[in-house]
Amino acid sequence: MSNLKTLVSGAYDIQLLRIQMGNRIIANWKAKQGQAPSAKEETMDEKGKVILDSLRSGYKTLTAGIAALPRKLTFEGNEVINDYTILCLMDSYVNLEKQEKHHFNYLKHILEDYPIYTEFLKGVKGVGPAIAAVIISEIDITKAKYPSSIWKYAGLDVAPDGKGRSRKKEHLVESEYVDKEGELKTKMGISFNPFLKSKLIGVLASSFIRAGENKYEQIYRGYKHRITEHPDHIEKSLGHRDNMAKRYAVKIFLLDLHRVWRKMEGFEPSVPYAQAKLGMKHTE
Repeated sequence: MSNLKTLVSGAYDIQLLRIQMGNRIIANWKAKQGQAPSAKEETMDEKGKVILDSLRSGYKTLTAGIAALPRKLTFEGNEVINDYTILCLMDSYVNLEKQEKHHFNYLKHILEDYPIYTEFLKGVKGVGPAIAAVIISEIDITKAKYPSSIWKYAGLDVAPDGKGRSRKKEHLVESEYVDKEGELKTKMGISFNPFLKSKLIGVLASSFIRAGENKYEQIYRGYKHRITEHPDHIEKSLGHRDNMAKRYAVKIFLLDLHRVWRKMEGFEPSVPYAQAKLGMKHTE
């Protein structure tokens, strides 16, 4: 499992580096054109994507049929890339793209060794190898007695104020740590795995929706419709209600995952904490 986790981390590290490189290329290109860079370069807007696609096309034209970049003294450029620095940046970007693709392709083969992938995750519409690898490498099913254990670890539980768990100050919890002098100290911090949460809500939930008709897409749409009509949520923004529905769909997916995975590992079937302790039963 540790090897899978290392590979997954490496793939996403390369992806992050590729995204950062892309943002720098756009900023550099804009500067060359006399344009002010975007106020926020962490995420690429649609205009940036168009620029990058154009630069990628120009790069392919300049490098077609050659094994290495031309030297600066012999560089002529084209209508898209007329600066040698941009050519070098694009070369780095394209190489990162290739590395990223290779790392994620490795996952397809390695995951075949994990029964929870071959017998469950692989058959769930909307779950690809990348997100499956994140789930398997980040969740220790042997420690998750209830589905709510995974919800809490993934930051999908409800905070004491009755709202969905977040990074808000009122949602932070106290934890102990040993400082560099070896003394036991306490600090306030988040109570969940932020990487796992970002992939479940930001990637998996959207993948369920894009995948078309499937169980979790239907749960998402059904829940979103219910809260849209509910007086307690009518004042919430469309984005807020959308996030609530995504969160709910992912929680139901994790409930199903927990039931199947725990059984595979030889544990007695368990019911959700709310049903076991509070007598509440979920109905779809």
